[in-house]
Amino acid sequence: ELVAAAGDAVVVESKSAKAVAEYAKSNGFAAVFVAATMDGKEFAARIAVALDSGIITDAIAVDSEFVTHQSIFGGGYTVKAKVNRGIPVITLKPGSVEAAASVPAPIHLDGDDNSMVTIKAVKPKVRGARPELTEAKIVVSGGRGIDGDWSDVEKFADSLGAAIGASRAAVDAGWCGHDMQVGQTGKTVSPDLYVACGISGAIQHKAGMQTSKTIVVINKDPEAPLFEIADFGVVGDLSSVLSKAAELINARK
Repeated sequence: ELVAAAGDAVVVESKSAKAVAEYAKSNGFAAVFVAATMDGKEFAARIAVALDSGIITDAIAVDSEFVTHQSIFGGGYTVKAKVNRGIPVITLKPGSVEAAASVPAPIHLDGDDNSMVTIKAVKPKVRGARPELTEAKIVVSGGRGIDGDWSDVEKFADSLGAAIGASRAAVDAGWCGHDMQVGQTGKTVSPDLYVACGISGAIQHKAGMQTSKTIVVINKDPEAPLFEIADFGVVGDLSSVLSKAAELINARK
């Protein structure tokens, strides 16, 4: 996706923001693109500091003059912005543009900004079979309406090969960790398909998922605000809808 947004692109792999910045300056880069993940945005900020340049985060589109488009206030507005000093550093939301058909072989740069840090212990995060939330093509999220029971959401998500997300209400209730939260204070996702289960649709949640290509909302409340941006909506009992949908999907495999 970064290659598609950049056009004539060079792919650089490095753990060192300083090394990337020096390579960008010495090779006359027009801009530096980084994925707008939590780690990516932190890395991009260090590149911008090393370049003494401006940075724009969470872009959903970039034109030929490196004018970026950003979606704000839950998708109610789109703003345009441009870096006015140095080599622009831009983070692009995953899933916001179509991926390039081919990607140039990456250039590996040595160096590590954390080389002076002593690591005393490492506890790897255990990953399940589900895809990473911010990279998944399909995301199924649960909200207050699941009442703490993830079983139907998980079965439905697994039938689709989807990642599982959550609303802030579900996180605040202690039903899942913050790493699953989708929204303004959580993660931003732009999958091909986003299924919201029992989520009313506060503006903070919309801000994290409204760029999804297709949005399906399942809620027993026909007045739930999230129906306003849904491509498809189902009003009904969450458990019944999800279990039947999972059954039909699995039967077609």
